[in-house]
Amino acid sequence: MKYIRLLRPHQYTKNIFTFAPFIFSVEFTFDKFLASFIAFALFSLLASSIYIINDYMDIEEDRAHPTKKNRPLASGAVSEKVALILMSFLSIFVGVVSFRYNTNLFAILAIYFVLNIAYSLKLKHIVIVDVFIIATGFVLRLFAGSIAADIKLSMWIIILTFLLALFLAFAKRRDDVLLSGQGKQTRKNIEGYNLEFVNAAMVLMSGVILVSYIMYSVSMAPQIKQGGEYLYLTSFFVLLGIIRYLKITFVNQNSGNPTRILAKDRFTQIIIICWLTSYIYIVKFL
Repeated sequence: MKYIRLLRPHQYTKNIFTFAPFIFSVEFTFDKFLASFIAFALFSLLASSIYIINDYMDIEEDRAHPTKKNRPLASGAVSEKVALILMSFLSIFVGVVSFRYNTNLFAILAIYFVLNIAYSLKLKHIVIVDVFIIATGFVLRLFAGSIAADIKLSMWIIILTFLLALFLAFAKRRDDVLLSGQGKQTRKNIEGYNLEFVNAAMVLMSGVILVSYIMYSVSMAPQIKQGGEYLYLTSFFVLLGIIRYLKITFVNQNSGNPTRILAKDRFTQIIIICWLTSYIYIVKFL
């Protein structure tokens, strides 16, 4: 169990973004789904190796955090030596398999790995740069799915992914700011943020995300033979999802772990299912 916790499989929900090109392409074939799943699996294993690196680099900071102190490395449940061996095995395995499967996919994974090493060593301590690096990681997930399934990406999907990831990253920083206000210093760069700035950034991102999605739905209409003019109606669920997350952030004061919110918040899950169902119905059956 401690090794599973070290790999953080609950965080794999982030890698669902590798399926975004498949979903938005309207090319629902088994081959493209399988290729997207392979990208998802490889990205997940590589992400686990990076989580180990992050935990290794942040042992002291995690020990000062109210919840992160229970992580396997911070608590001492897993030794540093074993963790580094596991990290090396995972990264090498992903590198070999991805290179043999698709060299372009290997290149995306390599960029993601190097970027996250730089993030762990230095970039996460630079205000604003840290959240932009996180958002860039989600865009790389998008490109991984695109390359694996051989699907061309729309510029609006790239923009939407980046903005949504930036929105969630600011939400996580807001949680750190709240902890800092309680005298719990969890990040070296958290003094560069405050509630006023983070709240304003989240509100700005939420507005731009909604506008970008509406622009995407309008631009996609001519590409859908029937029912394309109704695609904009799915923006209702996008708006509902954004407002729900803002409520969780500002009212419930609980934005530190987006993946856990997604896994536990039934309202959010229902919104996502409704959006996906309406989207597929409009582009395939209307």
